[in-house]
Amino acid sequence: MKTRIAVLVSGGGTNLQALLDAEAAGKIPHGEIAMVISNVPGAYALTRAKQAGVPAAVIDRKACGSLAEFEEKLQAILELDGIDMIILAGFLCILSENFTKKWSNRILNIHPSLIPAFCGAGFYGLRVHAAALTRGVKLTGATVHLVNGVPDGGPILLQKAVEVLPGDTPEILQRRVMEQAEWVLLPQAAELWAEKLASAQ
Repeated sequence: MKTRIAVLVSGGGTNLQALLDAEAAGKIPHGEIAMVISNVPGAYALTRAKQAGVPAAVIDRKACGSLAEFEEKLQAILELDGIDMIILAGFLCILSENFTKKWSNRILNIHPSLIPAFCGAGFYGLRVHAAALTRGVKLTGATVHLVNGVPDGGPILLQKAVEVLPGDTPEILQRRVMEQAEWVLLPQAAELWAEKLASAQ
């Protein structure tokens, strides 16, 4: 039995694309990307899902009266599709402790820094890379971790370092971290965890 994976997205879906490409190349043999869910209507990630023939759903976070209502709808879709594992791939919505407890050790997130540096509430997207440049670090990178009730606080699964170069802007650094770390690590972590869950079934 393959581990059924739902990928949660909010934007362009470059990490989703890395997962789809890895699956197509046979690099996630124990997992199957069964669902893509966006909290933002019109996110380009939904187009990527469609092009790959993966079912997609939208739960508009802004249209939901509360986080609880949003998570209720999310839970219903996940249950309906028999999802075993969730990957947050550029998903800009902090999930509640109540939800993450329900999915304990079954949610993976990719963060664009070497945790514990430049992580936690408020650190996402270009903000992370801007903070790294302001601090003057020589190495940054990406981290895949399990998700718990603390933003970026769950156990670390994989990390990869990326060099910071003279003349880097947040945008240039973001691109290098994606290409050299995020797009490499996320498929590796997906297979690692899918295999673990599949063997436990």
